[in-house]
Amino acid sequence: MEHSGAADETITRAAASGDVEAMLACDAYAQAHAARGEAVRAAVGKGHCLLATRAGQVAGYVLLHDDFFGYGFISLVVVSPAHRRLGVGERLLAAAVAACPTEKMFTSTNRSNLAAQRLFASAGFVRSGRIEHLDEGDPELVYVKFLR
Repeated sequence: MEHSGAADETITRAAASGDVEAMLACDAYAQAHAARGEAVRAAVGKGHCLLATRAGQVAGYVLLHDDFFGYGFISLVVVSPAHRRLGVGERLLAAAVAACPTEKMFTSTNRSNLAAQRLFASAGFVRSGRIEHLDEGDPELVYVKFLR
């Protein structure tokens, strides 16, 4: 799954415990919410986290689950502000899809998160539904990608 090339190319790989602090450092939400850090550490420990680097720096990460109604699920996509609009999110989603053992992969985002919606659409995910009352007044939009 590792990709390599030019120094500014995005490389994706499984995250290791030694990567967690750098991952959290590029995630403003994690810096303000300890539960995010705990979730990231748990996912890394289970092998459910993929990491993207550019020029040796953490550029972003995704958290994966394999228990969403029997299908793969991307619960979180984080791209460092310094590495946005460089294809990092697309590379992370492609790596997650490549690692998915099921014939469908799901993800979701709030209706207010237009950047994530554009990212999912560009990666071939389509709207699958919505969930009310997770964040009042900002429904969660569910997306699916058909893999096989």
